[in-house]
Amino acid sequence: MKTIRIKYFSDTIERLDYIEGKSDWIDLRASEDVTLKAGESALIPLGVAMELPEGYEAHLAPRSSTFKTWGLLQTNSIGIVDNTYCGDNDMWRMPVYATRDVTVHANDRIAQFRIMENQPKIRFEEVTCLENSDRGGFGSTGRN
Repeated sequence: MKTIRIKYFSDTIERLDYIEGKSDWIDLRASEDVTLKAGESALIPLGVAMELPEGYEAHLAPRSSTFKTWGLLQTNSIGIVDNTYCGDNDMWRMPVYATRDVTVHANDRIAQFRIMENQPKIRFEEVTCLENSDRGGFGSTGRN
């Protein structure tokens, strides 16, 4: 089991907790109130900094309820936090775009993350044919 050192920037947010068997993703909370008008963007502070182990990165995404509840879109679709972003002041933030007027309050669960191993070293071999059967193109299951 890996140990990850974490620094909290706020005493008002609940501490992170990995609940085994529930989900591989861990919820993140806004660490302060943020008010946005429709069309505005912001970096919502998540109140944590972490020292990820060498060879690991975190994938940050909105929770499934984030758009429905607040009308927020994560502007980069998914965030990648590599293990070099580990300084004492490297607080994680979620870049968002507001589709309506909204206030996110401190301790609202707005994001989620998981820890992943870095991409293994690979090489690409150019070929003229992949020798596999076609599925029927983009977005197709291969069925008519």
